[in-house]
Amino acid sequence: MSVLTLKVRAGADDVDAIMREIGRKARAAARRMALVPAQQKDTGLRAAAAAIRASAPAILEANRADMADARAKNLPAATLDRLELTDARVEAIAEAVEAIAGLPDPVGRQLAAFERPNGLAIERISTPLGVVGVIFESRPNVTADAGALCLKAGNAAVLRAGSESLRSAAAIAAAMAEGLASEGLPAEAIQLVPTRDRAAVGAMLAGLDGCIDVIVPRGGKSLVGRVQTEAKVPVFAHLEGICHVFVHAQADLAMARTIVRNSKMRRTGICGSAETLLIDRACAATHLAPLVRDLLEAGCAVRGDEATRAVDPRVTPASEADWRTEYLDAIIAVRVVDGLDAAIDHIETFGSHHTDAIVTDDAAAAERFLGEVDSAIVVHNASTQFADGGEFGFGAEIGIATGRMHARGPVGVEQLTTFKYRVHGSGQTRP
Repeated sequence: MSVLTLKVRAGADDVDAIMREIGRKARAAARRMALVPAQQKDTGLRAAAAAIRASAPAILEANRADMADARAKNLPAATLDRLELTDARVEAIAEAVEAIAGLPDPVGRQLAAFERPNGLAIERISTPLGVVGVIFESRPNVTADAGALCLKAGNAAVLRAGSESLRSAAAIAAAMAEGLASEGLPAEAIQLVPTRDRAAVGAMLAGLDGCIDVIVPRGGKSLVGRVQTEAKVPVFAHLEGICHVFVHAQADLAMARTIVRNSKMRRTGICGSAETLLIDRACAATHLAPLVRDLLEAGCAVRGDEATRAVDPRVTPASEADWRTEYLDAIIAVRVVDGLDAAIDHIETFGSHHTDAIVTDDAAAAERFLGEVDSAIVVHNASTQFADGGEFGFGAEIGIATGRMHARGPVGVEQLTTFKYRVHGSGQTRP
């Protein structure tokens, strides 16, 4: 009996039974996936990509139904854009799965090796995490990205899509499962929760009776906050992306203008978008006005401190809350600070440990910034919008982690593994 059939027969009242079955199947699939050779995983992922292409009509039909419901609910234009699939977007989803198949296998790598005085040879070997639960909102492509990354790392994935994208995500997951099965891999290695009932999220956060090893939330602040508060299993996530660009006294103005504009305006709704611009007082006389003018002329609202407001009447006052705000919109807060120490203090006080950048030609200042700013990603003379697994060469990412345990920054296939120690002896006993 499939999980979906169980759901139809049992109704919404039996979400716990649905989730327990998903958990049991995921754990069994994870044990099998951990032993699958690299070549077979890659073949299975390429078959999954082919199945997505072959299922494009069904995926697009499911997406049209999701879009109709979303429009009827008057969801925002940005949400509709994230939700909508086209022929080109389905092809991009398939290509992303193929790209993940082409990555080096992260499982079975020797991470360290050493020998003890008693002759014991010890090696640290990368192994899969097990079962990864992914909870996401309106982007159907996350189904394929997250599923493929988990599978490449030898894991099983339990995916819970947002209610607005459930049909689209289910169609993509079904195609991927079909492709995996065609190459002898367990179809249950990728399972989509087949209900909109929010109790399913609670069941995942509780760990599905020990069957889920880690949770990755992909969505807005309310979703991530709930996951981080309620989860009884480890979480790879960031709550907010309050990212900073600090223009140091020794910054090249032309470079700073390019980096600041790209960091804020390339895509304002992503977590790597700059939300606060800090300007060194030592260069404010030459750098502040052109940087502010560039942002305003690009359509960005600027909220600034007194020094910033003095250079352009279009700047509105920044409140204390602005330094703590992730706008995800064409809005930025600007402050003039007294040098590198003040910039680092500001970031430590108001930042979210996601991504922070310095623009400077002073190598010593750059080294101090990179060493002292405690963020998952620190950047010198480049845009904060490079905070992305694809840009790091990871093929894709399942999310950005800002915690300090296990994974930090873009979570790609290597971060979806753990390790174990193998100890080789020749009859040694401990005295």
